[in-house]
Amino acid sequence: MRKYMEYFKKWEEKIGAFIEIDGKAIESGGLKGGGKSGEKKSASGLPFAVKDNIAVKGRSISCGSKLLENVKSSYTATAVKKLEAKGAWVIGKTNLDEFGMGSSTDNSALKKTNNPWDTNRVAGGSSGGSAAAVAAGLVPFALGTDTGGSIRQPAAFCGVVGLKPTYGAVSRFGLVAYASSLETAGVLADSVERCRAVFSIIRGKDENDQTSVEAPANAPKPEERSDKHRIIGVLPPESVAKAIAAAGGGADSEQALSIAAQAATLEEEVYRGFETAKKNLAALGHTLVDVEIPSLKYGVPAYYAIAAAEASANLARFDGIRYGKRPDWAENPDDLIDKAREAGFGSEVKLRILLGAFVLRSGFQDRYYLRAQRIRAGIRRSFEALLGGADYADSGACCDAVLLPVFPTRAFDRSPSTLSPFAQKAADLYTCCANLAGLPALSFPASVEHGLPVGVQLLGRAFAEATLLDIAEGYEKAHPFPHPSGYEPFWD
Repeated sequence: MRKYMEYFKKWEEKIGAFIEIDGKAIESGGLKGGGKSGEKKSASGLPFAVKDNIAVKGRSISCGSKLLENVKSSYTATAVKKLEAKGAWVIGKTNLDEFGMGSSTDNSALKKTNNPWDTNRVAGGSSGGSAAAVAAGLVPFALGTDTGGSIRQPAAFCGVVGLKPTYGAVSRFGLVAYASSLETAGVLADSVERCRAVFSIIRGKDENDQTSVEAPANAPKPEERSDKHRIIGVLPPESVAKAIAAAGGGADSEQALSIAAQAATLEEEVYRGFETAKKNLAALGHTLVDVEIPSLKYGVPAYYAIAAAEASANLARFDGIRYGKRPDWAENPDDLIDKAREAGFGSEVKLRILLGAFVLRSGFQDRYYLRAQRIRAGIRRSFEALLGGADYADSGACCDAVLLPVFPTRAFDRSPSTLSPFAQKAADLYTCCANLAGLPALSFPASVEHGLPVGVQLLGRAFAEATLLDIAEGYEKAHPFPHPSGYEPFWD
């Protein structure tokens, strides 16, 4: 026990993964073992971390914002309750980009989180605290949220497994909404097997969340493993970058398109990792075929139009009146709200609220928001043509999964020459389309390049998480996942 506590303290001082830590959970029961005898990589009897935009009664629910810095939750999210019912323990709340808006966790108003592989680099975002905690071995798994890649991108940066489930597969009750139609709770774990175990517990319909649903009866069950060889569609990343550059749109957008195309181009190390994943999957017996999704190039603008619109509506509740930090003095309610938001919200949150208010303005909805929704529908249809629909009727689908990069770079540093905020948003191209289509996606480490992990992701048919887990688990058995220097395993 003492060894683990010292290990936890040493790593946490270096990476800053947690906003709040429950010392009693560590001392009185945080380490109970790996579950029942003979049961491996389970969730039972183990500590876990929870991203600080998911409710745990009596714990912080700051969302990484000064506005909610001292707020405690009055109830517990359904996903957390299900894990606690199986004997798992919440050991703390993890850091995140403010309200889940960012790709680095540096947008948190409360602290910075460092990457366990290189503390001069970011952990990714917005679930960077959860990813870093798992990568460093502080917990065997953690809960995060994914709106446009916020589980998969930090999982790739930190070299862990990250699952974004099908929209509706996991209850969103207790999740502080950023973009309600895109966001879902998911899992970051130290292995595919552990990820499978956690997802099997938290999935299912919840009477408190009307967006939650049961999986179709003929959908693959995550509890049932299969070593069946699959047909995996490969989306060539170079073709996507070329398509963005050729998208057109007038002289005013030419520079933005050029930056976006450059941001979507894989750095050499990520390209090598992606090729390694292709080679290893083929060696395992899977059939790889090149596929194209022309509408993918419009994914980022459609995603940000929809996400910002929903954020502007959802964050309207944070007014400094009912809860959260408020100014010492105000002339009237409007002045109170203005001052509370000015002091409480960070620049990225303000930017997205303003963008959302703009695209929802009368006269602009057709031009931006409704057009984005049509693009979203087109992207969903494109993936369903490849993978099959959510009804599991015979659709003549040609692939069991689609292989994609997660992010065009490895974990980036904080130097002025690193990715600009615009480039970081453009780089969401490979992750945000799973959210637009409401499909499951799983990120896992493919290789280590120049001392940093490179992740790839598999995107699947609705409610086909089991298929993705099967493929990745076979990959992990043949090519065990790496860990950062100083990592020690404390879990079965």
